[in-house]
Amino acid sequence: MATPTVIAHRGYAGVAPENTLEAAAVAADDDRTAMLEIDVQPAACGTPVVIHDERLEGARDGRPLTDGSGHVWETPLKELQETRVLGTDATVPTLEAFLESIPETMGVNVELKNPGTTDVRFAEALPADEREERRAVWAPFVERVVDACEAFDGEILFSSFCEGALAALRDVAPRYPAATLVWHDLEAGLEITRRYDCEAVHPPRNAILETGLEQTTYAGFSGEAAPSIDVLEEAHGEGRTVNVWTVTTWNQFEALAAAGVDGIIADYPGLGSFSDA
Repeated sequence: MATPTVIAHRGYAGVAPENTLEAAAVAADDDRTAMLEIDVQPAACGTPVVIHDERLEGARDGRPLTDGSGHVWETPLKELQETRVLGTDATVPTLEAFLESIPETMGVNVELKNPGTTDVRFAEALPADEREERRAVWAPFVERVVDACEAFDGEILFSSFCEGALAALRDVAPRYPAATLVWHDLEAGLEITRRYDCEAVHPPRNAILETGLEQTTYAGFSGEAAPSIDVLEEAHGEGRTVNVWTVTTWNQFEALAAAGVDGIIADYPGLGSFSDA
């Protein structure tokens, strides 16, 4: 059984304040980590910052995500850089600062989360007459993100749930590899993956057949019936990488590794240590 690539979800969000420089340091210090996964959105000035939620007052297990409030893209950059994350001294970093803080031996999966709007057309395969409009919505932000990534010499993989983001990336910087994030519709996810010839597809953990996880409810899949598409077989048959999100236990990791996925996006370091033994 091959050991999958380990990708630190938001910098191992299970043990560090997510999407912060502190989380980046935790992930980079673990030699089992091959790649960091982060989320980017624009500050009010358009500068890409690393944060997951659209609004600053989100919550994690009852704890406020930050001590700020309002939409990320309506908040001045200076204010974001002073905003505390999950009750710690860690703050919301710019993408540039985040990349400067990690070694270039570490890969980075940059998820294009939001270009600065509440209308992102999440996890939809768009009809042909709407694709150019959505590409145009994303293009200015994608250009800023790519500019911030230019100085980083390590591996960069872009991903998104939004077709418009992937369309913009292919137009702005086709040299970078891309991955389609799948939510509730494997057919739509594979359609988008093929449309933009994405190098990878990122399905949720319960979309992988014959793991037992397909019987669980997660990420828009009810668990009442197994997915009708074998996304692993389809993607591998087309020469694409399959990285699965988000794993929180060693037995989930072991089941997915045994199924043959290429990468596992995990909340905790060391989940694959039992499989390595």
